[in-house]
Amino acid sequence: MQKTGQPTINDVARIAGVSKKTVSRVINKSPLLNGDTRLRVETVIADIGYIPNPQARALALRRNYLVGLVHDNPNAQTVMNVQRGMLEGLQGTEFELVVRPLNRGAQSMLSDLRYFLERQRLFGVLLMPPISENESIVQLCREIGCRYVRMCSVSLDDDAHMVASNDREAVRGAVAYLIEQGHRRIGLIAGPQGFRSATERRAGFEDALREAGLPLQRSLIAGGDYTFESGLVAAERLLDLTPRPTAIFSSSDTMAAGVMHAARARGLDIPRDLSIIGFDDTPVAAHVWPPLTTVRWPTVSMGRSAALKLISGVGEEEELVEEPSLFISTLIRRGSVAPPID
Repeated sequence: MQKTGQPTINDVARIAGVSKKTVSRVINKSPLLNGDTRLRVETVIADIGYIPNPQARALALRRNYLVGLVHDNPNAQTVMNVQRGMLEGLQGTEFELVVRPLNRGAQSMLSDLRYFLERQRLFGVLLMPPISENESIVQLCREIGCRYVRMCSVSLDDDAHMVASNDREAVRGAVAYLIEQGHRRIGLIAGPQGFRSATERRAGFEDALREAGLPLQRSLIAGGDYTFESGLVAAERLLDLTPRPTAIFSSSDTMAAGVMHAARARGLDIPRDLSIIGFDDTPVAAHVWPPLTTVRWPTVSMGRSAALKLISGVGEEEELVEEPSLFISTLIRRGSVAPPID
């Protein structure tokens, strides 16, 4: 008898001689199958041209096949890197990515986020810093049953809900490198208040000075907000000091670019007159001259791992995949650091 209509999951199960649940496991790439069963089902799917219906599956799960990225981060490159990593993690799956900026300073922040999550019926969401540091947001995700992973500069949750970096340790190592080069008067351009990353990076700076027996001079610390303009303003203040610092650690590459601009405007040579280290290893770090020594923040890898954690166990017993939760930031040595002039 001639077959009419599109083949269904029931057709695949019947022809392959397995249950619908087994077919679902094959579609969702579950590891809970032996190779022969998987091959048999995949062969039937290819032979009859079965295409899974994401709408029907979404209805069964009461969730769309959408994963969200929620952020309130002034560094556009960081957001793009995380987005790239998430797309890599979702590649080859039925999931799509939705990106949503959120104003953490708005009184309606929680209600705005609730509306977004419930309207989109997200399967899960990655919370970027500093939003990820807000326990009220985490509680909201739990309340409405939306999977979540938090991205932070220090672990704030269990491994299943966390991708964290070692910012404090990484900055301690970066500043120790400046000290090894002979620098003793080192400035810091800190990150914005309310960001855990800013707190961790400043702590790493202070750790390195303390371990080297160097005093922490408040006059050598200037605030920034991870933008070029704030780095420029902070650098102007630090370079006005007498004596001025021989090196500056900037809590982001974008602010470090502002430092370079301010130094050049004064006729200072980098690194002969001023050494500079940034944080992130964004493309700007390699494109400025001299190329910027910086701490590589593995945001792409963190985004990829977060996406895989969010979609793990689809169609199964909600088991979470064993993805890493701690990501190590490393110092990338380029041309912006040299020993100070005697």
